[in-house]
Amino acid sequence: MVGTRLLETVESDPTLPEAVDLVVIGAGMIGVAAAYAAAKAGHSVALLEKGVVAGEQSSRNWGWCRVLNRDEREIPLMQHSMALWDSLPAAIGADMRFRRAGLTYVTKDPKQLAGWQAWLDMARPYQPVARMIDAAEAKRLTPGNEQDWIGGVVSPNDGRADPARATPTLARAARAIGVSLHQNCAVRGLDTTGGRISGVFTEKGRIRCQCVVLAGGAWASMFLRRHGIDMPQSSVHSTVFATTPAKQVSPGPLLTPDFILTPLPDGGYLVAAKARGRLELTPAGIRYARHFLPALRANWKLVELRFGRSFFEGPDAWHGRWSFEAPTVFERMRVLDPAPKMSIIEPSLREIVAAYPELAGIQAARIWAGWIDSTPDAVPVISPVDAMPGLVVAAGFSGHGFGIGPGAGRLAADLAMGAPCIVDPSPFTLKRFAPGAPPSVPRAGI
Repeated sequence: MVGTRLLETVESDPTLPEAVDLVVIGAGMIGVAAAYAAAKAGHSVALLEKGVVAGEQSSRNWGWCRVLNRDEREIPLMQHSMALWDSLPAAIGADMRFRRAGLTYVTKDPKQLAGWQAWLDMARPYQPVARMIDAAEAKRLTPGNEQDWIGGVVSPNDGRADPARATPTLARAARAIGVSLHQNCAVRGLDTTGGRISGVFTEKGRIRCQCVVLAGGAWASMFLRRHGIDMPQSSVHSTVFATTPAKQVSPGPLLTPDFILTPLPDGGYLVAAKARGRLELTPAGIRYARHFLPALRANWKLVELRFGRSFFEGPDAWHGRWSFEAPTVFERMRVLDPAPKMSIIEPSLREIVAAYPELAGIQAARIWAGWIDSTPDAVPVISPVDAMPGLVVAAGFSGHGFGIGPGAGRLAADLAMGAPCIVDPSPFTLKRFAPGAPPSVPRAGI
């Protein structure tokens, strides 16, 4: 029988606090990291989650932690995150299963090879530990692979953490230093006094606070619209699966033109097909179409457009102005859990076996899907909201928020609590999507 993803559980605190310095909405990697950072700095924090810790994208991703091929705007923050991935296990006394196993990208496409070289040229001032490889080294680094690579790029200092464990482990550490964690406790809306944050309305009561970090993932844009704040965001459907244990053909994550293999602790692999991402037509998509058109025009071959259930339900549907005094969509959909695209599984397995004949017999053991919260330029928003002092948004991580999460959460906490920022936050400002601003487009890839 094929199962779904793995996820460790975390205990909640029994009683909501009446007042705290900071409320964090959303207990994915970003929200948990923000709560942990603020508590370490001596602030009282409540971490509120409508479902469970890491129930959505933070347990559904590949687990990659990489500087390689990042948008330049993200590189300083990602480098800080990598340092945190190194130091957090000792600080919290628990293993998040982060390993610098390296990343290897290989290709048969000269254009793709040139793109990786261009990234290395751009990134040279940041001193990334990455280099181009020729055809012979690409073959040596993919033993048993039957393909004729022309070259690739390797990044030996990048790696992977375990999505099933990392965020829950950090959440336990946050509780241990005083964070009040509440799962199955939806935040229905924000309370303001004189236009400034003064509290949050939850399904279990009101909490007074001075500041809020909204780390709501795919739900962030919808939540903001209820308060008259626009943040262009769209959700892209992605399916991944874990295989049965098999021979090790790569010590670390491997990206090829057809599939992506990531070794797992149990001896299997996490597989992502290099198929088109599914973008469904939704009210939110129509609302923000002008922001996304430049990226869609440049990448239309990589996107499958369709009409589906997300037009009527979920974060990109139309929800209007809901009451804070009655159950909301957040209670009705505790966990955003889309059905996987099963039609990609068998073709992906065939491609893997064609490339690695010694993996014949490998099967899918667990299959799942997720909605990736994306911005028009594939760079997150980590930003105060001028229209509502005390509110900081940390969302729109566009499929690569897990790895950058420790640093992104720290930056969000710095912004919320008025502390010196670990990096320049200006590349992540919400203002870049304001009316009249020039289009902001993606500058990198996987």
